Amino acid sequence: MASTFRDRFEIPKRYNNWSLGLMAVGVLSVIILFITHGSSSDQRVSARFWAALLENSVYFLLVVNACMFFICATTLAWGSWATTFRRVTEAISTAVPVIGVITFIILMVLVWGPNHILYHWADPEVTKPGSAHYDDALAFKSGFLNRGFFTIWTIITIVGWWLLGRKIRHMSRSIDDRKLTIEEGRRYIWDNTVWSAVYIVLFALTVMSSIPWLWLMSLNAHWYSTMYSWYTFASTFVAGCALITMFVVFMKNLGYLELTNREHLHDLGKFQFAFSIFWTYLWFSQFMLIWYANIPEETIYFKLRMQGAYRPFFFLNLIINFIAPLLILMRRGSKRNYGTITMMSALILFGHWIDFFQMVMPSASPDHVPFILLDLGIGAGFVGLIMFVTAKSLAKHPLLAINHPFLKESIIHHT
Repeated sequence: MASTFRDRFEIPKRYNNWSLGLMAVGVLSVIILFITHGSSSDQRVSARFWAALLENSVYFLLVVNACMFFICATTLAWGSWATTFRRVTEAISTAVPVIGVITFIILMVLVWGPNHILYHWADPEVTKPGSAHYDDALAFKSGFLNRGFFTIWTIITIVGWWLLGRKIRHMSRSIDDRKLTIEEGRRYIWDNTVWSAVYIVLFALTVMSSIPWLWLMSLNAHWYSTMYSWYTFASTFVAGCALITMFVVFMKNLGYLELTNREHLHDLGKFQFAFSIFWTYLWFSQFMLIWYANIPEETIYFKLRMQGAYRPFFFLNLIINFIAPLLILMRRGSKRNYGTITMMSALILFGHWIDFFQMVMPSASPDHVPFILLDLGIGAGFVGLIMFVTAKSLAKHPLLAINHPFLKESIIHHT
C-alpha cells in the first residue's frame, strides 16, 4: 500500500528559495529597526524595536504550538478524520523549540534588561516602598508579576511544550515500520490519549491562563481582563488551523497527500469558521463588559485602540477576523474550494497578526502608529523560518501514518 503513494517529501528548490528569502527579509528588517530605534539611548524609542520582536515572536510561537494542540485535541476526541494529514501538522509543530528559543531570549532581555517601558512592573523601583517610582498597584501584584516567577514559568512553559510535543511526534512515528496487532493498536491509542491529555493540561495552565497574562497582558499591568487568555487562545488557534490548511493545500498541489481530499479540507474550513465566530464572541464579551462598566482603569485599554491612533486597526481587526470569515466561509462550497480556502487562510493568518499588533504596539508607541512595514518584514522572517523548519521535518519522515489504527476511518471520512 505504501508503495502506491508519494510518501517522501522532496523540498522544491523554489520553495526553499522563498523560505530563505523571507528569512533574509526578516533579518534585514530587524537590522534596520535596530539601527533606527533599538540602538537609541531613549528608552521609549528603543521600546518600539523590542515591541516588534515581542509581537512577532509570541504570535508565531503560539500559532505553531496551536498545531500540537490541534493534534492532541483531535486525539482526545478520537477525531480520526485528521489522520491522513497528521504528519503535516506534526511537522509545523517542530518549529516550537526554534521559535521558543528566540521568544525566550527576547522576553529575558525585556525583563532583566534596563528598558522597562514595555514591562513596567519589571523595574525593581516600582515595588520598593519609599522609591520615587513606587506603584502601589504593581506592588500588590508583585507576588505574581515578578522577574523570578516570570522567568521560571516561561522556561517551564517552552520546555514543556517542546518535550511533550517531541514525545507525541515520536510516538506517532514509532509505528511506521511495523503493523500493529489489535492489542497493540489499543495500547497505542491509549498511550496517545494519555500523553495528549498531559499536553492539554499543560496547555490549559499556560496558553489558556497564565502565559497571555505574563507575556502580553502585563504590558498594561494596571489593566486586566478575565477573558484575555481565552481571547488570545482563540486568536492563535484559528490562525494555527489556517496555517495547517495552507500547508495541506500546498502539499496537495504538489501531488502529495493523495488520501486527503475535499472532505478533510471542508472540516479544516469548519474549524476556521467556528473559531472565527468564537474569537468574535470573546472579543465582544470582553469589550462589552468593559464598555458597560465604564470604569476608567478598564476603559483605558480600549481608549487607546478605539479612539486613538490605532482606531483603523481596531476596526480592520473585526473586518478581517469576523466579517470576512462569516460571509465567505459560511458557504459549504467555499470550504471545499482550494483557491477560496487558501485565500481565507492567508487572510486569517494576517488578520490575527494585526490583532497581536494592536495588542502589543500601543504599549510602546501610544501616540502614533509606527512604520508597520518593518514589523511585517519581521513577520515575514518568522513565516520563512516556519516554512524552512516544516519542510525539513516533512522530508525526514513518511508523509502518511500508514499503520495508524484510525487511518481507514480517515480515508472513508465524509462530512
